[in-house]
Amino acid sequence: MTLQGSEYYISKGMGKAIVDYKMLAPDDKIAVAVSGGKDSLTLLRLLIDRQAFVPIKYNLIAIHIDTGYPKSISVKLEKYFKKLNVEYKIIKTDILKKTKKGEINCFWCSWNRRKELFLAANKLGCTKIALGHHMDDIAETLLLNLFFRGEISTMVPKQELFKGKITLIRPLAYVQERLIKRFAKEIKLAHQTCVCPHSITSNRSRMGRIIQELEKVCPDIKKNIFRSLKRVKKDYLI
Repeated sequence: MTLQGSEYYISKGMGKAIVDYKMLAPDDKIAVAVSGGKDSLTLLRLLIDRQAFVPIKYNLIAIHIDTGYPKSISVKLEKYFKKLNVEYKIIKTDILKKTKKGEINCFWCSWNRRKELFLAANKLGCTKIALGHHMDDIAETLLLNLFFRGEISTMVPKQELFKGKITLIRPLAYVQERLIKRFAKEIKLAHQTCVCPHSITSNRSRMGRIIQELEKVCPDIKKNIFRSLKRVKKDYLI
């Protein structure tokens, strides 16, 4: 199978991250968290395409956590999963109905979706959970934690949870968002953009805008932030 265009470069970056962090093992059953956005849909598509030529054989199941917002996304995703001929599971929840509007924010949404995802993956016997976070997300998270929590930490490409029972993997860790956007445009990927008003005013969005502004004077800023996490000079820390 020959990959072309942006898919080739995304797959190449994924392959390097998977090898560097030993993300996959033979016969892994991987739950791919699919929100309906371009990142998770690209991750699912590439993991499926890579099954045709990578030496490690693994199984995939797409999991979507349906909170009821937006209402039409589950129907569209089900059609897409069937088109890809991939096993899938749509988990419907009513957490929105049980929560006051004033309590809903990006952290709340992420936490509740993640909880349902862990429960579903465990029930389905999955060994790994693949998330669609990319290099931009990792850079933004570092700044978020630095500015708002006073600590140096970020998302990691591979993370064992619950004493190794479930392992989170982020195969797109080496891939920048601009490449994913290009790929989505090339294949006319019908993806959902976040319509929640909190997404625009969130601190994560603020970090993204800061990085974009700094990118004008330092084009490699995302790579530099990512690389800095591996180049910590402990002698110069308090």
